[in-house]
Amino acid sequence: MENLALLARFEAKPGKEQQVADFLKSALPLAEAEPGTIRWYALQIGPSTFGIFDTFTDDAGRDAHLGGEIAKALMASAEELLVSTPVIDKVKILAFK
Repeated sequence: MENLALLARFEAKPGKEQQVADFLKSALPLAEAEPGTIRWYALQIGPSTFGIFDTFTDDAGRDAHLGGEIAKALMASAEELLVSTPVIDKVKILAFK
């Protein structure tokens, strides 16, 4: 059962919203290639606010994702696309359906 998660939130720079949305959509195959990532959601929370929510069964999967290709690509583009560094919270899932 996946009881661990990550919640990342970040703000696109003005005029970069579509590029951030496109980046997130393009990252799906990278998430699908991660065996320890059970579920991966790319989110648009507001006009320029985006996020990623993903779930894991153990710390090894979560840590692998944090050091994986999506994180590397996001951080490589952060200065160009984002207002500031993403805020990433390690989350414990208490219940889900």
